[in-house]
Amino acid sequence: MGSVLVAMPRAEDANRIAGIVRNSGMLLDVNICDTGADVLRVANDRDYGVIICGKQLRDMGYSELIGMLPEYFGSIVLTKDQSLEVVSDNMVKLIIPFRANDLNNTISMITDGFYRRLKKKRVVPPKRNVESQKIVDQAKHMLMERNGLTEEEAFRYIQKNSMDFGRKMVESAQMILSLYG
Repeated sequence: MGSVLVAMPRAEDANRIAGIVRNSGMLLDVNICDTGADVLRVANDRDYGVIICGKQLRDMGYSELIGMLPEYFGSIVLTKDQSLEVVSDNMVKLIIPFRANDLNNTISMITDGFYRRLKKKRVVPPKRNVESQKIVDQAKHMLMERNGLTEEEAFRYIQKNSMDFGRKMVESAQMILSLYG
């Protein structure tokens, strides 16, 4: 689940911003942090998210904090300073005063991007172990001998069979071996 970490020098500002995010309807974990060190501690325990902060926290400035954020965290710096330097590709500055909708849309844009990138990264199918690979290879060779298929055609047959019946490839290969064996 995505996280929003609100780190403002004044507690009432942090509570107001956290309230805006909580009332937005987004399914995000919202935390209020007192210091940059607290932000980093919480962020390192989360998958992805966004930090909302001002230019200066009690223990560090925004540029120092952003430089230490985990890979899948972005930042929104709330400021009145139009000329504030953007120090990272994962940083957005939002000029005060802002509308709640602008803040929520910015949060959504950042977290959705990280969620998609993480999802792509995790979708890599696991490699088969040696025993499972031997079973798939045996079934492939049996199909090649008995049905005159090429190696690629035999592989595609096992693959299609496993997808059609919602099985793992090794399970389909075992079924083929038991039918022909």
